[in-house]
Amino acid sequence: MTNLTLEDIAKMAGVSRSTVSRVINKHPNVSEDARRRILEIINSTGFHPNIAARSLASQKSHIIGLVIPRSVNTFFTDPYFPRLTQGIAEACNDHDYTLSLFLFHTEEDERKLFPRISRHGLVDGTIIQSTYAEDEFFETLRNSDVPFVAAGRPWHPGDASYVDVDNVNGAYSAVRHLVLLGYRRIGTITGPLLTTAGIDRFEGYKKALTDSGFSIDESIISIGDFTESSGYYSAQKMIPYNLDALFIASDNMALGAIQAIREAGLHVPEDIAIVGYDDLPPARQAIPALTTVRQPIRRLGIELVETLLDIIENGPFPPRRMIFGTELVVRESCGKNLAIARRMNN
Repeated sequence: MTNLTLEDIAKMAGVSRSTVSRVINKHPNVSEDARRRILEIINSTGFHPNIAARSLASQKSHIIGLVIPRSVNTFFTDPYFPRLTQGIAEACNDHDYTLSLFLFHTEEDERKLFPRISRHGLVDGTIIQSTYAEDEFFETLRNSDVPFVAAGRPWHPGDASYVDVDNVNGAYSAVRHLVLLGYRRIGTITGPLLTTAGIDRFEGYKKALTDSGFSIDESIISIGDFTESSGYYSAQKMIPYNLDALFIASDNMALGAIQAIREAGLHVPEDIAIVGYDDLPPARQAIPALTTVRQPIRRLGIELVETLLDIIENGPFPPRRMIFGTELVVRESCGKNLAIARRMNN
């Protein structure tokens, strides 16, 4: 049967039109018997509600915007973002929402597109990737009435809601692992230090060293930008400083560092041990396989949608803050087996 209306479904189920509408919109105040009858009819007839009519009735578009500001220049090259977007898209599908992606390349793009995003009825809410300090677009969004949640802790969160991972403890566990394996010259390639993720992972690195009684050696610290090329060039600069291990704030940068170490005629982990951060598929495919800090990226994406829908339904206050834990995944690049063998020989 085609071209059925809500009235047709209501007549077939022996209920009111409003009851059918409540079932379709997943409202709780419907008897189980009525809900069962309506769903059986919907499934048997292949009925699909008119989305446009639904939006007019509810004054909702059932669209969620994912905003990637211009400061994120690695959206198409960093495997983190496809994984995050996968989780967001899954959750949108589960809640019958459509995901709309907004990519900005210039400041002019942001100025032109913000009025469209904030226009009443275009999107019900927005997920924004938290980026650099003093992000003008984030501040504009925070001062608007568009429901939103940030992916990652913003630089100045104020009363904003966000979902993040515990980057300090994640980095701490990685560096502490290297210390316990017996490494003493442990350098780092940080993320951008104008991002909270970059700062927090650097803080975890420093805390692990100082708690272990080590001093901070600036000669084996390099600032990267989460790209593979920044890992490559940072490692090149640090190799002459006789480091024996590196904690690197993203898997992408770690892969670049491994290449630089190999080109210098050295080996991972025999000459320099490596620990990365993310646990994306390339980490498992690397040679040697990369020891890394696993963050639940897909789960973070799902939680962003769940949090945003809660804000849409119940308002922005109090702010929601969800911090996920991390897990150290030990593989070959940290030289664990090598360190054990050395201790046994001694």
